[in-house]
Amino acid sequence: MANTTVSDEKIEKRSGGVDLRVALAFLAIYVLWGTTFLAIRIAVREIPPLLAAGTRMFIAGTVLFGWMQWRGAARPTRQQWRSLALMGALMFVVDYGLLFWAEKYVPSGIAAVLSATVPLMTIAFEIFVFRMQPLRWSLVGAVLLGFCGVGVLLLPDPHQSLPIVPALAILVGTAGWCLGTVLSRRLVLPESRAVTSGGAMMIGGAVLLVLSAGFGEMHPWPHVSRSAVLALVYLITCGSLLAFTAYVWLLGKMPASKVASYAYVNPVVAVVLGYFVAGEQITTHALVGGVLVLVSVFLILRSNKPAKA
Repeated sequence: MANTTVSDEKIEKRSGGVDLRVALAFLAIYVLWGTTFLAIRIAVREIPPLLAAGTRMFIAGTVLFGWMQWRGAARPTRQQWRSLALMGALMFVVDYGLLFWAEKYVPSGIAAVLSATVPLMTIAFEIFVFRMQPLRWSLVGAVLLGFCGVGVLLLPDPHQSLPIVPALAILVGTAGWCLGTVLSRRLVLPESRAVTSGGAMMIGGAVLLVLSAGFGEMHPWPHVSRSAVLALVYLITCGSLLAFTAYVWLLGKMPASKVASYAYVNPVVAVVLGYFVAGEQITTHALVGGVLVLVSVFLILRSNKPAKA
């Protein structure tokens, strides 16, 4: 323990009083998660969406779950497996299945902004559905502001034809993620966050692969380019394993409200990357709607600091 403390102090001194590991972990969840939206768009251009999503989640979940078992973590009980199955269905099958499908039609930057409504929907579920938080008009106002931003994004735009059904699919998937997040606080789950997430990802990925087979996605398809394969590998390694490990580690080191700040950084990274790398348009509707959503998320996270992640 003493050696660890000395090592930590040396790291902080070399980085000017800031723990370099914390800075790198924040960089991971800010940048790596922000870049995954473009990686998804590249992957699903050639790889069927449910197959791509299932492969990403199943491999990443199996590796994470297996690693935790190798380290001696307790195996989930039968009741905990049922809870993990419910989380996997809501948070990975519904959310990522719809997101991967929708990104065949929706620009990655817009998809990131729509996905940034996670705090809005989570608060809405907690206040209006499960009564887990008292009604606070400041939060209600922030939620309404965010949904006004979504409305602006969905308005007809002469400069960008945004398909409504895929955009709504992203919102439905995000609602599934938020519902799973809220329900997870009432479910019997393993003590380890990593075991919980690895198990839920593994189950969700397996279900997505079964659905992929059911929809005929595993039939022979045309040659897949190296860029699509690399995008999928990037999603598995950087998007799921590296960034998620950093996220779990940060939750044990920093206030949840600070860690949750990725929610209004990721869309900015995604929009900038989509514009400069993929040539995606930034229209007035997208800019105004995105700003309203991000301001809403900022207000919610700032006024909801005592809440758990």
